[in-house]
Amino acid sequence: MVILIMYSCFFKRSARELVLVEDEVTDTEDYEEDDLGVRDDQRSIILHLISQLKLGMDLTRVVLPTFILEKRSLLEMYANFLAHPDLLLSVSSGATPEERIISFVEYYLTAFHEGRKGAVAKKPYNPIIGETFHCSWDVPKDRVKSFRTTSASSSLKDPASSECYKLRFVAEQVSHHPPISCFYCECKEKKMCANVHVWTKSKFMGMSIGVSMVGEGVLYLMEHEEEYVFTLPCAYARSILTIPWVELGGKVNIHCVKTGYSATVTFHTKPFYGGKLHRVTAEVKHNPTNTIVCKAQGEWNGTLEFTYSSGETKIIDTTKLPVIRKKIRPTAKQGPFESRHLWQQVTSALKEGNISLATDYKRFLEERQRAEERQRVASNTPWKPKYFIKEVKSSIGLHVQSPILGCNLTPAVLRPPDVQNRGQPAQDRRHSRTLKNPSGVHSIVFSPFILVCYCMAIDPYLSISDLMNISGETLRGDEDKVNRTLISS
Repeated sequence: MVILIMYSCFFKRSARELVLVEDEVTDTEDYEEDDLGVRDDQRSIILHLISQLKLGMDLTRVVLPTFILEKRSLLEMYANFLAHPDLLLSVSSGATPEERIISFVEYYLTAFHEGRKGAVAKKPYNPIIGETFHCSWDVPKDRVKSFRTTSASSSLKDPASSECYKLRFVAEQVSHHPPISCFYCECKEKKMCANVHVWTKSKFMGMSIGVSMVGEGVLYLMEHEEEYVFTLPCAYARSILTIPWVELGGKVNIHCVKTGYSATVTFHTKPFYGGKLHRVTAEVKHNPTNTIVCKAQGEWNGTLEFTYSSGETKIIDTTKLPVIRKKIRPTAKQGPFESRHLWQQVTSALKEGNISLATDYKRFLEERQRAEERQRVASNTPWKPKYFIKEVKSSIGLHVQSPILGCNLTPAVLRPPDVQNRGQPAQDRRHSRTLKNPSGVHSIVFSPFILVCYCMAIDPYLSISDLMNISGETLRGDEDKVNRTLISS
């Protein structure tokens, strides 16, 4: 029997960790960032940080300035991808495998715009190991419809006025290095659940920061005994010296082995010249017959057009889709390691605009995490997650008990985390990870002239006025002034 070193994360129930749904109330937080980008004093800090980085450098262990943070944890951001839970629950209502995978692709393409709100790119809090996030949604039953009757209506009835399905969600940070998050959601009435694990691998790209979402998820439809395995796109923070904005990129796959259907979704990054922002295309295919049953195109944060094999088309405007607010317990009723309770002082300081105080609270949490990690290493005590299990998968297969229905499920598996060599066999990946950066690029030295040329080459979205401001600031500043700014912030 061959043993593969892989990760499997599964939700497990515990009476001691019971979260009372009765305590949950409708969430009223709005995380849309309304500031106008990077201020002059903040740009000096970013320039100083960039001068110490190399192209392609892993940013996992790099401490980024607090002012670039948005006021929520990464675990909560994953929950916000479920802002349209009625579309997710409608997947199981499809009459045929073709209708079900098309419904899942429609949900997938509409999920990102609400989870990534606001025009300004900011970074969620890095979850502390052991941090958790719980929430749920009350989904009106009259909004969960089959594929042929689903419409992108902009109206939304009050959930309290009709019968609802309950969709529950839990997320947990199961590893610090590498940073791995797991989340699980289930709807008992619809006999469906999803299990996802993601390693967020960030990389310095000059005037941009790239984040690869390494891992995969599985949507289980127990009523149909189907499993839909899917991956996630990369995210990029562009123009980090001026007004940062978010772009998604890369090709992701969705497939169901039982039915033979698969989908390829491509998030297109903007080319150097011309082209549109946030463009996405998708194609759903029945592999046994090599037949394309659906195509989609548009913008993931705008209008999407779906064309079916029957010749019919459907338009979905993601900006007009009704959002069902999640329900969450008040901070006072949360445990010490639940996201909003854990980060409440940092969030409060950021809302008040007190960056220095937010930095102090953030540093306290991170130092406590490092101290606890050193203690575990000294005592040779491995970290044990609360809700998810790390397992070794063998060549004979591995099955676990479903947390909601008691049937056997084949678990999702996290591949060895290496983005650039994802397609290689595991034994090749082990060696390729030890290779040095073949480009041999060294740290960037910023003289005004080199800086302007560098910015123009790396980030074509910078305007001439932006370049002049950056160059002038480099001429006016000195390293002591930048250091003083770093200390005060």
